[in-house]
Amino acid sequence: MILEGLELYPIRVPMAVRFRRVDHRDVVLIRGPEGWGEFSPFPEYPPDITARWLRAALEAAREPWPEPRRRRIPVNVTIPAVAPERAAEMVRASGCGTAKVKVAEPGGRFEDDVARVAAVREALGPEGRLRVDVNGTWTVDEATRRIAALTVFDLEYVEQPCATLGELAELRSRITVPIAVDDAIRTAADPAEAVKRSSADLVVLKVQPLGGVRPVLDLAAAAGVPAVISSALETSVGLAAGLAAAAALPELPFACGLATASLLAADVVDDPLLPSEGMIEVRRPRPDPERLQELRPPAPVVERLLARLRDAAAALERR
Repeated sequence: MILEGLELYPIRVPMAVRFRRVDHRDVVLIRGPEGWGEFSPFPEYPPDITARWLRAALEAAREPWPEPRRRRIPVNVTIPAVAPERAAEMVRASGCGTAKVKVAEPGGRFEDDVARVAAVREALGPEGRLRVDVNGTWTVDEATRRIAALTVFDLEYVEQPCATLGELAELRSRITVPIAVDDAIRTAADPAEAVKRSSADLVVLKVQPLGGVRPVLDLAAAAGVPAVISSALETSVGLAAGLAAAAALPELPFACGLATASLLAADVVDDPLLPSEGMIEVRRPRPDPERLQELRPPAPVVERLLARLRDAAAALERR
């Protein structure tokens, strides 16, 4: 069995603010001979997708990560779809000089997105770097118009404005703002092939969804454009893997999206991976046993989490 010899710790972590349409994160932490890994796929993903998340957790638990090239990682603050005043507060509290703003949330209005981006720009000041994340919800025509409207805020880049690689290529011929691809690689049946076909200016890579630190480094090398390592709303256990990937990249010209521990209302470690002056130290904090017990959900939830883990394991073993 692929899980043999490993310790499993199911937990439920509440979110500090609703994000990506979830208000908690269901997690199974996995302890092995090399350390701790995290399995926390989003609820809508089937086993053939969650198998990659498990592969990343198993890598963390059983294999040493590559040697770091740097000891501190520049990071952006991530701003959910909140009111402009709250968005500005989050920027100022983070101490980061780069911000990524979520826009185009289901049911939201573009006017509200503009107000949020404007508030973030004001809080950052003219020297700060500002990027927006669309999660692939705009058509090419919508993206063309809306990105043009947002250029007044001096965007560093726009992340996944349209859903497909073909749409992104068409959009890239229409606009001058750099385009970053995320979802079209992360959810592809073959991420390596998607990287080869992409014509984006940057790639956003996430360790859990792409199967581990080493697969992420391989994809970054194949992309031929700068890589931004980002989180998948993990606890500090999962964030440590993202830091390991960012630390091992040959070059790191853009801030990474790894400052997301503050979006959680709790964490599994006493010393969460939070930024200081826009940087996070490359380290690997260990879960606190008392916190693991406090965050353990009721028995029916535990069984669902473990069943989902077993389904991912079965899918991974079939490969």
